[in-house]
Formats: sequence, C-alpha cells, structure tokens
Amino acid sequence: MTVYQPIEKLDQITENRYEAVLVAAKHARHLNAKRLAKLARLEEGSADVDIEARKMTAVALREVLEGKVKFERADRD
Repeated sequence: MTVYQPIEKLDQITENRYEAVLVAAKHARHLNAKRLAKLARLEEGSADVDIEARKMTAVALREVLEGKVKFERADRD
C-alpha cells in the first residue's frame, strides 16, 4: 500500500516548491539514466536485471518528500 505525503511538505524541505521541482527533476534524470543502463544490460543478455516500472518523476518526487534526496543550495553561505 502506497502512502502519499502531502505536497505542502515540500515547503518544509525546500525554500519553495519551484526549488523542489528542480531537485526532483534532477533526481528523476539520474534515476532514468540508471534505468536506461539496466535496459542496455538486459539487451546484452543479462538475465538478472530488475527494471523499475513506475514513472521516474513520481519516484523522484516521493523520494524528495521522504527526505531520501539530499541537496545543497549553491547560493547559501
């Protein structure tokens, strides 16, 4: 059973929702690159590859909300 976290929690994690979307988008690109590498191995004949079927944007946003994604603002001292 998937438990959804309120989107308002993004305001507590990041400075604003726009920043949270940028962080989640960058993480989704990272997750998708890993998935594409697994697909390439699968095409090469590797039978022990497990591919994530969910959308990477949803996975990335959930991981940001759960605090699994660490990030640091470049403009802070």
